[in-house]
Amino acid sequence: MTPTPSSDGFFQPAEWARHSAVWLAWPSHADLWLEALEPVRDAFVRFALAIADPGPSGQPRGERIELLVPDAENEALAADRLEGLPVRCHRIPFGDIWLRDTGPIFLKRRSGRPAGGADLAVASFAFNGWGGKYVLPHDDEVSGRVAAAVASGSAPGAKVYRFPFVLEGGSVEVNGEGTCLTTRQCLLNPNRNPGVGSDELEELLRQSLGVRTVLWLGDGLRGDHTDGHVDTIARFVAPGRVVCMAPAGDDPNREALEAVRRDLASFRDERGRRLEVETVPSPGCVLDDSGELMPASYVNFYVANTTVVVPQYGVAADEAALLRVGQLFPTRRAVGVPAKDLLAGGGAFHCISQQQPA
Repeated sequence: MTPTPSSDGFFQPAEWARHSAVWLAWPSHADLWLEALEPVRDAFVRFALAIADPGPSGQPRGERIELLVPDAENEALAADRLEGLPVRCHRIPFGDIWLRDTGPIFLKRRSGRPAGGADLAVASFAFNGWGGKYVLPHDDEVSGRVAAAVASGSAPGAKVYRFPFVLEGGSVEVNGEGTCLTTRQCLLNPNRNPGVGSDELEELLRQSLGVRTVLWLGDGLRGDHTDGHVDTIARFVAPGRVVCMAPAGDDPNREALEAVRRDLASFRDERGRRLEVETVPSPGCVLDDSGELMPASYVNFYVANTTVVVPQYGVAADEAALLRVGQLFPTRRAVGVPAKDLLAGGGAFHCISQQQPA
């Protein structure tokens, strides 16, 4: 039998487990972002600052930033904007900054497994531009190149696993103890792995991510380019505890969000526990400059070592959502960062980050 992460004793930790670093990509492509490039860079810098979390002395309390840059010009620009933060640049070409999906997923060895070998592994999956909708040069190479950079640099000897099936990091959400949340809209979409059914996909997730129980939600947000990634509708905040959004006012996603909450309340995790469901308010109807609905979500937060970074959209619910997410992570400081310009490209802060566990 071919060894897999599961058979070798590796698993994907929960996001609140300690990180040694986070992988990001510097917003670089003016032809994609147009006039939004500078506002997106401003938001990116604020995001990086919240992750590194410098103390009063300037010493970072958070995590290191492993930063992809496509060329010398962007490397110099990023170094200037991120001066003083713990940043290490990697000259790796990429199509755009959505490393949650184009990058690999990091795994950790379970305690109690036989000694020998590295405690970190990297799982690299195929990427097809979110079902062929946004195919950009180099995006299908990012995962393998980041995995190689990790194994040869930041974590020498880390084991690398390569899988031929399509899997985006934003389409799965784990609790670190054996349960995985995902959506039928994305994983069972014929534009990802045509002909592969739910039973086979569950086994692939068990072998590649080290989970035991897979829980299936239905549809995601309207206007979501990713076909319903789970990281915009439901997140674990503790092993048996999840958060989703409660629709407010004329929320165009009301029906989908209410279905998510009902489904979550009916689920049991790998230990047979019924999930405890928490809610944050939804941002409601958020429109772009042309009046089109945006897939705005407060649960697309990023859980860093000392902070949790919450997207803000310039709407009435921003403050309440920031306060509520902070209550769900009482050992971290909740930091709100404007995300509407970033969302115009397809996602928010969880979508552009991928944590490397300590």
